[in-house]
Amino acid sequence: MALYGAAAAVLEGLERGAGGVKALVFQSRFPLYALVSETLRYSPVLEEVLAGAALLQAEKKLSPQLAKVLVYDLLFGKGLKCGGRWKALARRHRARLEAELARLKVRRKVSRNEELLAPAQAGGPGASQVPRYVRVNTLKTCVDDVIDFFRREGYSYLGKAASVEELRSLSGKKFLLDLHLPELLVFPPQTDFHDNVLYTSGHIILQDKASCLPAFLLSPAAGSHVIDACAAPGNKTSHLAAILKNKGQIFAFDVDTKRLATMSTMLMRAGVTGFQLAQQDFLTVDPGDPKYSKVAYILLDPSCSGSGMVNRVPMAEAAPSAERLQALAGFQRKVLSHGLSFPALQRLVYSTCSLHREENEDVVGAVLQEWGSAFRLVDAFPGWPCRGLAAFPGAESCLRASAADTLTHGFFVAVLERRGDGAAASRSLPAAAGDTPQHGEGREAGAAPRKRKRKRQRVKE
Repeated sequence: MALYGAAAAVLEGLERGAGGVKALVFQSRFPLYALVSETLRYSPVLEEVLAGAALLQAEKKLSPQLAKVLVYDLLFGKGLKCGGRWKALARRHRARLEAELARLKVRRKVSRNEELLAPAQAGGPGASQVPRYVRVNTLKTCVDDVIDFFRREGYSYLGKAASVEELRSLSGKKFLLDLHLPELLVFPPQTDFHDNVLYTSGHIILQDKASCLPAFLLSPAAGSHVIDACAAPGNKTSHLAAILKNKGQIFAFDVDTKRLATMSTMLMRAGVTGFQLAQQDFLTVDPGDPKYSKVAYILLDPSCSGSGMVNRVPMAEAAPSAERLQALAGFQRKVLSHGLSFPALQRLVYSTCSLHREENEDVVGAVLQEWGSAFRLVDAFPGWPCRGLAAFPGAESCLRASAADTLTHGFFVAVLERRGDGAAASRSLPAAAGDTPQHGEGREAGAAPRKRKRKRQRVKE
């Protein structure tokens, strides 16, 4: 019974805005991701079935969240797995619930459960087109060993992808190495690894491809001091640590105590060392503090509208108003300008999971104008297909991502560098697809690529 109670608590937390699915599931200590995700995916259908069967009216002590979880597993999942009075209650009403589901199918003129879902839930544009991206945590293992592990698990490895279309065609138990990012494996949409030993041991990180771009493009050299300004839930922080090879110092800030506690656990599981977490608004951090005198790199992924997030588990949300966008953009301009004021800064990556120009190109353009010639926008990752909107001269140097064009969540990334002494740092930026240098290792034009060293630690089954 504890499993279903915990899943219902996650649903209730989502409704309160207490966090995202992954963070709340992680806090629950139960392997709930698949159950919660599928309950959310079927949520509109479950609401119709519950209303038609009048279950909540008949069982006054049953919460709507718990009812959804129980009825999902009873009608659409693997069947109720645990005992207790709630299981007996659900089975008592089984005939009524199944009859209501059958009536719903007749009304909708469908024969399969999947056909009851709206297009975006069932596999239309967006949600189920986005593959499952798996970032190999090189602090604990290497790409070759993870590939070998999945092969032993019955997956077929198809090699490095040659195009986005090749990623789009993945199905079954097949997977590819991503065409852009060297430590990213790609599986068919909605492949679930939350209970896999590689995930629970921190050998792999489940992270969308677009979310991997900020740390990848910041590309701090091993030994550097780095700030992750708005760090929780910590995937980008762990990516930074892997790029740094745990050599250096990461200062990570977030204002939410619970998110920081979850992040701390996740970072330790990933084998991250050399980090300091602080419950602090980045805007209150003093750039003149001697503690940050060596900070040469900043990753800035501030609060945004989230309009680019492809909902694998759709939750209806109104588009932000013009006033809301302006308020967000004002905060984003302020925090970006604050990041550029750190005296030793050489490179800053600004990113959002927003599609709105107001939060992206307009913010970067305004701050660059404010700082005059002190910083420049880098033409990052020339091989990336989607560029910034033409909001100001040079905005095409920015990167955009979307479910339709790059098979990722919607994202925006801009790389800013200090002019003058810092200009030389641009040579260490990752190059175009198929010509990616080691993280933090610069390559002059025409130089031969360096061979990656194979990590010695093996993945254990």
